[in-house]
Amino acid sequence: MSGHSKWSTIKRKKGANDAKRGKIFTQLIREIVISAKSGGGDPDSNPRLRMAVDKARGQNMPKDNIERAIRRGTGELEGESYDEIRYEGYGPAGVAVIVDTLTDNRNRTVGEVRHLFSKYGGNLGANGCVAYLFEKQGMLVFDREAVDPDGLIEAAIEADADDLVDDDETIEIRTAPEDFERVKNAIEARGFQPATAEVAMQPQTTVAVAGRAAESMLKLLEALDGHDDVRQVFANFDISDEEMARLAGAG
Repeated sequence: MSGHSKWSTIKRKKGANDAKRGKIFTQLIREIVISAKSGGGDPDSNPRLRMAVDKARGQNMPKDNIERAIRRGTGELEGESYDEIRYEGYGPAGVAVIVDTLTDNRNRTVGEVRHLFSKYGGNLGANGCVAYLFEKQGMLVFDREAVDPDGLIEAAIEADADDLVDDDETIEIRTAPEDFERVKNAIEARGFQPATAEVAMQPQTTVAVAGRAAESMLKLLEALDGHDDVRQVFANFDISDEEMARLAGAG
């Protein structure tokens, strides 16, 4: 698995104990606001908004909160305005890192993101310094033990997914970004619910890390993920399964 996929897996395992509902709700509301602002307030004609609303419902966000966030995005209600800003940089051992944010204060966010990179042995770089190492892909990740692998593989083939990666813990179905909604809907119609579903930046090359560098890398990712302004984090690290299990247990 890529670093991003491994990090997603470890977050799901830790989620029951570590998830902060306030942070989750803050991020979901911001995503709904900016999705409605950019594509309109009707989830049926705005795929990004529909995905944001589905995630909010999955976290049991009250319907009134969702509707208010949509109205803020469309301008029917007053509220804070958010900007989408991408930061790029390098983590320990030269790992490429992309940080997507939603912020109402650019100066605050860039200062705090820069501080986190520096604190954990990395540095913030210029726009475009690492983006070329990634490719945008739709990713549907399923917990292997929770699905019928043969049935899921058949559903992925029938949905004309681009690729499928099967390992001991998860099954990843990958799509072109423009096919993501279609493939996701087709697979869900067959009764398969993904553990995570997103359009992500998939690394095309990876950097192997171990020991202190691996530990610092995971601490950087955890710190970035915990920041209220951070929407998504992608990195091209590769850590062995044994090292990942050790670090997950130590965390």
